[in-house]
Amino acid sequence: MFTTYDEAIDWIHSRLRLGVKPGLKRMEWMMEKLNHPERRIKTIHIGGTNGKGSTVTYLRNILEEAGCTVGTFTSPYFEQFNERIALNGVPIKDDEIVELANAIYPLSEELETTELGGPTEFEIITAMALQYFGHVKPVDLVLFEVGLGGRFDSTNIIFPIMSIITNIGLDHTSILGETYTEIAGEKAGIIKPGTSIITAVKQNEAKQVIENKAIEMKAPFYCLDDQFSIEHHHSTATGEVFTQKTPFQKWSNLEISMAGRHQIENASLAIMAVELLNKYYSFLIEDGHVYEGLKNAYWPGRFEVIASHPTTIIDGAHNNEGITALVNELKKRYANKKMTIIFAALSDKKLDQMIMKLDAIADKIIFVEFDFPRASKAEDLFIISKNSNKHFSKDWQRALKAEMNTRSAEEILVITGSLYFLSEAKPFLLNMVKR
Repeated sequence: MFTTYDEAIDWIHSRLRLGVKPGLKRMEWMMEKLNHPERRIKTIHIGGTNGKGSTVTYLRNILEEAGCTVGTFTSPYFEQFNERIALNGVPIKDDEIVELANAIYPLSEELETTELGGPTEFEIITAMALQYFGHVKPVDLVLFEVGLGGRFDSTNIIFPIMSIITNIGLDHTSILGETYTEIAGEKAGIIKPGTSIITAVKQNEAKQVIENKAIEMKAPFYCLDDQFSIEHHHSTATGEVFTQKTPFQKWSNLEISMAGRHQIENASLAIMAVELLNKYYSFLIEDGHVYEGLKNAYWPGRFEVIASHPTTIIDGAHNNEGITALVNELKKRYANKKMTIIFAALSDKKLDQMIMKLDAIADKIIFVEFDFPRASKAEDLFIISKNSNKHFSKDWQRALKAEMNTRSAEEILVITGSLYFLSEAKPFLLNMVKR
């Protein structure tokens, strides 16, 4: 058993050695032993390739404006581990992590002796979140973000009041499948009988898979550009403005502070969810709560401007779709600026496509590496690049410091790639900016 926070965290992280073990048998076993906390929680399940965290944030902010207590389960963390389980946006306390780890540890030890085998890191953290919101700190609603895929993800132990699938991209193809159709099938696994499904999926083949699953489950289906739509979108210096039409009403001049068309789509999913909460689940969320909640929503590492003079941006574009969204936004907002990009990535991504898109807009590109089991070597990224002004460094701190200290006021510095990398780089950058 654990007496300190560090002991608990070390044990949780030690489970990374088990990797990914798809399936719900271990979760079902633990839920039985914990007296089924998942049955005591009202939840919304959010899956998709990109945009899960932002969609959770928009929805949480709106619900908080309406006076609701909202739990969230998200991954990965950005600044501290405790963020993964939060109450009204505030990470749970260190002593609560210790308490939850001590509740799960004996179950993990017992599971090790069964044919199911021990739980993975993500299964342990999921069980901790369910225990917390089910037995320790009940709330009005919990927003559960899928870890990987959907059908066999450990979060799929819940029975939500509705599900959201943000989008479909070709990520984690070795586990989820090589095509949009296969990946959509995995993500559609979170759709439950009779519970509404909201999605912003664009590919026709993926959309059809999700709609077919909704029909099979007799689940009401709401898809962006079909059942609800975005109109009159324009960008501002501080974000985006748009209008949204739904089956229930028209929302004019909505504002968000996170940049990009993709962020409007994420916000539109939250609005659609709010309308269903009002109409079918007796929530009392007023129009003003929606407008204020969206405007004040913030999620770290999503086209986040760390410094303005000169402009320094961090963005967790960790797959091909994320890089595409980042590149589009950079071209729209900084087309006439000289741009330096610092990039680090995990080795299991489609790196050639990602780097090709960054090469196209970078006046200078620097590849770095960081201490993480699946992190790519900087030199391997460098070899893939075709940019004429490319560099690599094994010491990401030295590379960042050099660029921060030598740029002119007119240059743009973009630090992007793995969220695991950005979680280390952001505090380092903030410390430099304060000097």
